[in-house]
Amino acid sequence: MKYEIKKEQVHDTTVDVVKKMLESSDKLNLKDYDATYKNFRWEDYYDEIKWFERGKTLNMAVNAVDKHIGTPVENKIAVIWESKDGNVEKYTYKQLYELSNRFANVLAKLGINKGDRVFLFLPRIPEVHITFIGILKTGAIAGTLFSAFGYDALKDRLGHCDARVVITTPDLLERVEHIAEDLPALEYMIVVDREGKFEDKEVKGKKELNYSSLMSDVPAEYNPMMMNVDDPAYILYTSGSTGKPKGVVHVHGGALIQHLTGKWVLNFNSDDMYWCTADHGWVTGVVYVILSPLSNGMTTLFYEGRFDSEKWYSLIEKYKVNIFYTAPTAIRMLMKYGDELPKKYDLSSLKHIYSVGEPLNPEPIRWGYEVFGRYFHDTWWQTETGAQMIVNFPCMDIKIGSMGKPFPGIIAGIVDDDGNELPPYQEGNLALKRGWPSMVKEFWNNPKKYESVFKNGWYITGDMAYKDNDGYYWFMGRSDDLIMTAGERVGPFEVESALIDHDAVNEAAVIGKPDPERGQIIKAFVVLNKGYENTPELLDDIKRFVKQHLAGHAYPREIEIVDSLPKTRSGKIMRRVLRAKELGLPIGDLSTMVK
Repeated sequence: MKYEIKKEQVHDTTVDVVKKMLESSDKLNLKDYDATYKNFRWEDYYDEIKWFERGKTLNMAVNAVDKHIGTPVENKIAVIWESKDGNVEKYTYKQLYELSNRFANVLAKLGINKGDRVFLFLPRIPEVHITFIGILKTGAIAGTLFSAFGYDALKDRLGHCDARVVITTPDLLERVEHIAEDLPALEYMIVVDREGKFEDKEVKGKKELNYSSLMSDVPAEYNPMMMNVDDPAYILYTSGSTGKPKGVVHVHGGALIQHLTGKWVLNFNSDDMYWCTADHGWVTGVVYVILSPLSNGMTTLFYEGRFDSEKWYSLIEKYKVNIFYTAPTAIRMLMKYGDELPKKYDLSSLKHIYSVGEPLNPEPIRWGYEVFGRYFHDTWWQTETGAQMIVNFPCMDIKIGSMGKPFPGIIAGIVDDDGNELPPYQEGNLALKRGWPSMVKEFWNNPKKYESVFKNGWYITGDMAYKDNDGYYWFMGRSDDLIMTAGERVGPFEVESALIDHDAVNEAAVIGKPDPERGQIIKAFVVLNKGYENTPELLDDIKRFVKQHLAGHAYPREIEIVDSLPKTRSGKIMRRVLRAKELGLPIGDLSTMVK
């Protein structure tokens, strides 16, 4: 696939524009973005997914797995799992169908009903797919938890929504047992023991049951629950700067946009191998590791181990990965290990590479082309949106550093604090017209908070951005991350992007720090690339470099070299933690932070 690059002025800066060559258009599922967006109606695409009653009733699990039974896809590999020790297991769609049916029967036998909350507290093992799909079939609400969660994080989430069942492993079981007495609704802990040693028992009034024994005693047939489009399917908890995590509830009707985004954005084709590195504790792991690829009949790589640059390259080579979806943090970590390492591996299978989680700075995008011969396509969405919203489509020119354009059927805009739309190049609140299929249905037991995120018919995302004359969106920062310095608003993303362009800088995060003269000054926290040392001369050089790329008020007056930046397990930089530590403020919820 060839690219042509030209320069363009956008918002007083020069950006690279990647022009996609026309010769590639016949390989894309979406070939004409503008025409599709202009004429798009959700109902015209209902036949893309499986319904009980068209447009009214369905089940996400049926759409993901059961619809393939009786077709050639049933014998296709759905999931290839590789353990951290290198063991490999493969599951066909028919096997996933039968195993998820068995687990649905297990839950039914335990008395789990429609609307009950059942949580996965599992590492990345095949039972994630099996149990998640099985839960959806019963009409219960599935929840996922990071396996690194400690006692308080577990108690906050399981207690808040009165979870009845937790599926876990022997290694993680102690953490659930430790808080069990504080969870009056919890009845069962289903223990997935891959070594076959766990025996049923009762601890603190809760029944602990062996997963394998339960699965061996139930049939492989199950009639999935018929669900309305707005019936809850799963719940995910997100952390904010203050207060407890909020439970974001998503509905079965979201299957439509999850299917279409996989097809048009990630360009899923049935003969491709796909790997998304996201953990299932994060919304990307639920939607683009489980639901969307299964709906599109893909074969998905599911790797248990943690980040390791050589291992990741070897997996791409071994499984001939065609579509690769990961986080900016991971991309920058790959960059940190240099350009020579990937040359040891055959990465020529890669057709499309994507980024998700936080805005991708221009430098990693350019690096991706140098190393992989492909440009990373950035995708923007949130836990609350349930699917990709503003993206860089394969069929579309890329303005490097831009969020891209809205997915068909999604009406985006930049609005002021009263919900009034703003003209191009004026910074404001990034907002989406409410009503798309995967929009958050509710925040569990918090209706006041839920209504507060809507204004004048818009969902206010909490992100600040602007739109250019061509309809591309440009991220400025979270609303609570914006910095007011010398009367000017500065988004952290543009400063961080300039810092990362310096050869010595691998990662950067900036905050506003109170200043009597300027209101705030910009302070940067920087992680250096290998081979560079923290010296006064280097700091001066970084400052001079950034001054050349930003307006006079926008460069960091202070730079601190750090070993690492605080991040969530999904890879997002937690600027609020840096700000709180710097200013001696309460840090807030840290349950999703990598320790």
